[in-house]
Amino acid sequence: MSLHDYDNGPRVRPGVRLFVDADLRPGQAAPLTSMQANYALRVMRLQDGAGLLVFNGRDGEWAAALRIDGKARALIEPLRRTREQSPLQDVVYLFAPLKRERMDYVVQKATEMGVGALRPVLTKRTVVERVNGERMRANVIEAAEQCGVLSVPDVRPPEKLSRVLDGWDARRRLIFCDEAATIAPPLAALASIEPGPLAVLIGPEGGFDAEERARLLAAPYVTAISLGPRVMRADTAAVAALALVNAVLGDWRGAE
Repeated sequence: MSLHDYDNGPRVRPGVRLFVDADLRPGQAAPLTSMQANYALRVMRLQDGAGLLVFNGRDGEWAAALRIDGKARALIEPLRRTREQSPLQDVVYLFAPLKRERMDYVVQKATEMGVGALRPVLTKRTVVERVNGERMRANVIEAAEQCGVLSVPDVRPPEKLSRVLDGWDARRRLIFCDEAATIAPPLAALASIEPGPLAVLIGPEGGFDAEERARLLAAPYVTAISLGPRVMRADTAAVAALALVNAVLGDWRGAE
């Protein structure tokens, strides 16, 4: 990020961009959390009046001034909107939970690629069944702060795949990344999908069991695709699948 100068405002420090829960209005100060204050004051060593960028997922991105109230308490004062709010894509990413570091990676990359919601699903071969929702949320926010995303995806609680499919809205096309599918170019299959709400499903490391796969393939709202001849880890498959969806059906479509 380059330096920005704003009329009657401070110069924004490169790389200092924070998510806040408060509404953003000109001159309406909002407190930072203790962790954010520690990051701003002790890690980045910002001084009172320093410029930074803030966003809340609702009101766009703002240039703000840091205000220090006491030794450790810090607030931000929004000064001027720098970018209007843009919505996330209506894409739900469903995935079997992974071990800690790889789960962090998947959550961060899905956020960077603009998904609207993250939904862990428990399959019959899922190894990791406990999901730390707070950690997922923290990774979502960190990724959004670092990559310039204006909105943060919704983080859903884990649920069994069978129950998710029981309650599925058939108007939302589910793109099923089928490791057992006949290898074929996925672009043609994706191009045949009508515009509308989407979901992408990546299974566990051991793949879906026969019953799960049969149920998915029989559902009229499912489009199965192959990700090619190589066996990918689940975190790699997530990035590959979301890139394909963005290119054919998402906000990369038509980009030069």
